Amino acid sequence: MEQYIIKGGSPLHGEVSIGGAKNAALGILAAAIMTDETVTIENVPNVRDTRVLLQAIEGIGAKVKYVYNNSVQINGGSICDMNVDYEYIKKIRASYYLLGALLGKYKCSQVALPGGCNIGSRPIDQHIKGFRALGAEVDISHGMIKTSAKKLVGSHVYFDVVSVGATINLMMAACMAEGETTLENAAKEPHIVDVANFLNAMGANIKGAGTDVIRIKGVNRLHGTTYSIIPDQIEAGTFMFAAAATKGDIVVKDVIPKHLESLSAKLLEVGCEVVEGDDWVRVVGKGGLKPTNVKTLPYPGFPTDMQPQMAVVLALAGGSSMVTESIFENRFKYVDELNRMGSKIKVEGNTAYIEGVELLTGAPLSAPDLRAGAALVIAALAAEGISEIEDIEYIQRGYEDFDGKLRSLGAVIERADSERDAQKFKLKIG
Repeated sequence: MEQYIIKGGSPLHGEVSIGGAKNAALGILAAAIMTDETVTIENVPNVRDTRVLLQAIEGIGAKVKYVYNNSVQINGGSICDMNVDYEYIKKIRASYYLLGALLGKYKCSQVALPGGCNIGSRPIDQHIKGFRALGAEVDISHGMIKTSAKKLVGSHVYFDVVSVGATINLMMAACMAEGETTLENAAKEPHIVDVANFLNAMGANIKGAGTDVIRIKGVNRLHGTTYSIIPDQIEAGTFMFAAAATKGDIVVKDVIPKHLESLSAKLLEVGCEVVEGDDWVRVVGKGGLKPTNVKTLPYPGFPTDMQPQMAVVLALAGGSSMVTESIFENRFKYVDELNRMGSKIKVEGNTAYIEGVELLTGAPLSAPDLRAGAALVIAALAAEGISEIEDIEYIQRGYEDFDGKLRSLGAVIERADSERDAQKFKLKIG
């Protein structure tokens, strides 16, 4: 029964370092098994999702070694099983990257249908369409996706919808196919570029990642490399928005400011001060936040993974705001929790209508998913009084040492493993 106990009402101040991008790490860790040589990956975030994926990779016979806390060595030369066990998969969605990695290397793979956060329908039809275009047979039965091919041959794939997962999966499969593959209407997120750069460092030939047309020339084999993962734009954004909501002053370090432009723009709109350096962003939150409208879009638009955090900031802004979710249809489950804290948010279809309030108050809360859980932590830090947040295992899926980093900024937050611990901490903080 892990939970966070938070006493809000104090502005956050100080510096915080951002870890490696979870979404890039998941693609890169899967791609690392595509060579028989040892690959060293640095700046791997030590979060539940990456740990589970590494367990799945070990489960099929690859060798995994933690060199330091955030560096991992993987050797896929000893893989003996193309069947990725359901126990691992039901915990995280990105396990499906092993489909593309194993199909590219061994021309077959079998992975259980994925789990992850329940934020709406996330079909894998674009993945299947792409695998079939490369010449693979794809069968879904008994809860498993099975792919097999005598050989993979380069092809032209046009994605009907922009899909990060399908773009990464097809890059991996196509980089060891015969001939040239063109992916059109590809996703452009920074972690797409990172996975492509990693594959290229292993000897792949991928051009155009970061644009909507990616061209891949197949190679016979990939080799070992050492690679460092980019900083996590969503972790960075979460701390930036925490500064805004708590009227704090935070320097977010070890980031790529270019990746944060859509977030910085919205913070400026609501009245925050934003200063950018080469690898840092400073956000100064001020009283009298202003309302604005936000619509989630694929990169370089406003990220869906920052939508709940944005709603918390707007819940504390004077006037009427609107948040439109265009990516996932089930991403407003946190609204009932925020309204219990005194916010005034009404959801109609894919839009949340927000009337700003001066103050939120602490309440017992439950994290419905990863990013909504982080948003509720921000709300609790900005609120008056004490909040208890349950189901924090969702938050631990994507944030490394979240409570520790917040404490370093002056937050009063503790992780309690039992009701007794929770009561002790509540007595201590009054």
